[in-house]
Amino acid sequence: MKTIATRNLDASPQGGDKIPVGISACLLGKPVRYNGGHSQSRLCLGELSRHFDYRAFCPELEAGFGVPRPTLRLTGDPSDPRMVFSNDASKDVTDRFKTAVADKIEGLAGLDGYILMKNSPSCGLERIKVYRDNGYPHTERTQGLFTAALRQRFPDLPVEEEGRLNDARLRENFILRVFAHHHFRRVVEDAPSLGRLMGFHRDYKYILMAHNQQEYRALGRLLAQAGKEADIGTLQAAYKKRFMAALAKPATRRSHCNVLLHILGYLKRALDGATRRDIMGVIEQYRRGEVNLATPLTLISHYVRRCGSDYIQAQRYLEPYPAPLGLRNQL
Repeated sequence: MKTIATRNLDASPQGGDKIPVGISACLLGKPVRYNGGHSQSRLCLGELSRHFDYRAFCPELEAGFGVPRPTLRLTGDPSDPRMVFSNDASKDVTDRFKTAVADKIEGLAGLDGYILMKNSPSCGLERIKVYRDNGYPHTERTQGLFTAALRQRFPDLPVEEEGRLNDARLRENFILRVFAHHHFRRVVEDAPSLGRLMGFHRDYKYILMAHNQQEYRALGRLLAQAGKEADIGTLQAAYKKRFMAALAKPATRRSHCNVLLHILGYLKRALDGATRRDIMGVIEQYRRGEVNLATPLTLISHYVRRCGSDYIQAQRYLEPYPAPLGLRNQL
């Protein structure tokens, strides 16, 4: 079994250039599941491990349930479920679990993302069954208790289930959000100022446009209306909340084409008509689904590097995450 260095939630800040990302411990191959097994993820232990500094955590172990242990399930009201052992519903461990999680949750403050185990009553992101007294589940599903606490405390933190990361669009979107969250934390939050916040917004213009043009404009107005005496902490928090929410939905092929044409517009004086038509032809091929996003983007990036302005070269859209991840080859 492949092993990589991991840290628990109390660990010191990240080392090197890796981004700190929380993860359900079983996904790293740790034998923490109810039966002493694991759910090792090849995806997480593969290319992602070269860029993410994992902080492994198992809330069920933290609550002292031990290994092996009876399986857990959620019961009662789906909007406020209780946690019990599946072999004895009279053993309500909700308060014990929530107390253990609450004691550790602040250790997540330095993370830029979290990868969760699916179908878990503690770590599941969605579709978790909540059982009735008769043993049958409600039609309404919910999220795991740990995940609920995580999202309540850190609503802007990118979170995703490992299984959903096998979908190329969802994987690209999650990784984009992790890198953007990390960039915001390092560039803006570490040294808050209106100038830094406006610079961040400028550099993420086309990423925002690809995901939500209306929110791009709204965030621009938010910053334009902020005077020099603005409370930077309040402004920064409001911007981050809306920025991360705007990125939460994957960009469409149509919106990517719109952004590519906007960027091409910055090169119109530097390129002859034939070259521009060739690039527009490749963008049209992408719109029709004949090539992947990397194809027109690589072509445009080549000319941006050669003759683009400092402004357009600084756009994070051109490389929002390391190219070796190959994410845009699958979009």
